[in-house]
Amino acid sequence: MNDYQLYIDGDFCEASDGGRFDSTNPATGEVWASAPAATEADVDRAVRAAHRAMTSGEWASMTATARGRLLYRLADLVAENSHRLGEVETTDSGKLAAETRAQSAYVADYYRYYAGLADKIQGDTLPIDKPDLHVFTTRDPIGVVAAIVPWNAELFLTATKVGPALAAGNAVVIKASEIAPAPLLEFARVLDEVGFPPGVVNLLSGFGEPCGRALTSHPMVGKVAFTGGVDTARHIVANTAANLAPVSLELGGKSPI
Repeated sequence: MNDYQLYIDGDFCEASDGGRFDSTNPATGEVWASAPAATEADVDRAVRAAHRAMTSGEWASMTATARGRLLYRLADLVAENSHRLGEVETTDSGKLAAETRAQSAYVADYYRYYAGLADKIQGDTLPIDKPDLHVFTTRDPIGVVAAIVPWNAELFLTATKVGPALAAGNAVVIKASEIAPAPLLEFARVLDEVGFPPGVVNLLSGFGEPCGRALTSHPMVGKVAFTGGVDTARHIVANTAANLAPVSLELGGKSPI
């Protein structure tokens, strides 16, 4: 039995109430892993850790080049551990081993791409016909980004959300699917080796209620990136409305897996 933990503020921990749920290997029908069921208090702690990292920690003052180096380090570690990550994803989700191993390997390329992009994010200087004015734009981090991914391509879809968010200087809170949480909880063990400052990347497992609701309605979340079903998306849009947090939605996939 693999007993996983939440990853909050640079530490592995249990859910605040000790709650856990089992994950089943679909090929055998046997329980093979256990994951914490994050509570509203756990979500709040993760979001506050991310916000603190954004506003007052080492990450807040880190140069874009240094952020890129950390993403390159993440890419290297994902590549080194691609076989293990692929095996976990196959065991937990039932996807073909050849597919998950290959996918885990090229997930590293996504992080490398965004590592190279980190120091190339720039604003513009705009011409204006007023001699006493100088007009320019800058690109600033949004803040805390909540990334919610489905069970059928967790590592890949996490890279497409977390890579650009970190390159731009944001901090992230990732919610794994309750259907197959193990791939991302295993990924947290890789993340822990990178050297990100505490709170920059946080990883939760749990259910839509309370974990997903608390995350998408939290007033310190600046953006939500979601891939999944239309019904869940409707709840997310409603949850974020009060805070006017922008939402990116990838819905209605036709994956046969």
